[in-house]
Amino acid sequence: MRILIATDAWTPQVNGVVTTMTNTVRHLERLGHTVRIVTHEGFRTMPLPSYPEIRVAVAPGSRAARMVDEFAPDAVHVATEGPLGLAVRRYCVRGGLPFTTAFHTQFAEYVHARCGLPVAITYRWLRWFHAPSAAVMVATPEIHSRLTARGFKRLSYWSRGVDTDLFKPAERTPPSDSRPIFLYVGRVAVEKNIERFLELDLPGTKWIVGDGPARASLEARFPGAVFHGVRHGTELAHCYQQADVFVFPSRTDTFGLVLAEAMACGTPVAAYPVTGPVDVVRSVEAGVLSEDLRGAALAALELDRSAVRRYALQFSWASATDQFVAALAPTGARVRIPRAV
Repeated sequence: MRILIATDAWTPQVNGVVTTMTNTVRHLERLGHTVRIVTHEGFRTMPLPSYPEIRVAVAPGSRAARMVDEFAPDAVHVATEGPLGLAVRRYCVRGGLPFTTAFHTQFAEYVHARCGLPVAITYRWLRWFHAPSAAVMVATPEIHSRLTARGFKRLSYWSRGVDTDLFKPAERTPPSDSRPIFLYVGRVAVEKNIERFLELDLPGTKWIVGDGPARASLEARFPGAVFHGVRHGTELAHCYQQADVFVFPSRTDTFGLVLAEAMACGTPVAAYPVTGPVDVVRSVEAGVLSEDLRGAALAALELDRSAVRRYALQFSWASATDQFVAALAPTGARVRIPRAV
């Protein structure tokens, strides 16, 4: 099958959407599919407001349409709700071409955290964006329930995986920082609630791996924490392997791939009992979920790392990619989509 995927999130960005898409493309190609990725590369771009390290395409409509035409896909998937996603969505709607979409992030909550815009307004726009989709792919039952309650239709499950060959237990050497080591990995931005983690009264050392617009201010406010910046591959795995507990303070993630990566390395999780963690950390052997994040972090120290690893082995990119393929809509079955959408 020839599959075209439009995504505003792509390398060199480092986030869960990019990780999901790169692993999905890799497994699609292993299955024999031909994949074309429409990203910001080759387009005129501008920095995303309040997030200058992320660049988005400017007025990509006509060129994106040509790319779809030239590739002649058997299936089209719109991964993100940015300029490229909008451009390919518009092309499909106007041509009556079936396509699928995905709900990767709690976008409305992110916008509210940044500028205070009521989530109801953003969700109204998101419903409009996803309305013509043949299937809106969601990662967890919790997100499925939330979106159903907000009026989203044709929801389909698309789970996530973890590279258990890269993210695996390893020898834990004594680091220069004092133990226990409490680790956060991810974007360093206001919506991730990292400040709450850094404020916790915990023994040992706090590690922050990642970058983002809030890093400079958090480093200045919390000089006792160790900010490692972005890490990839074996360097990232090493951080998970050396940590004693992975602390996930976010309340706005739809899945949290970093949770699965940490657990695959044998590192137990401490998180709030909210969307994302409640679906990913479903066993008391793998982590502790509590509104008392400090208590959860301390309790997680007592968990068996080998049991945590065994639990994480259920997350497979191969099975997740099978779900993705099953939800795709063949472009040969053209449909009439109301002009209003």
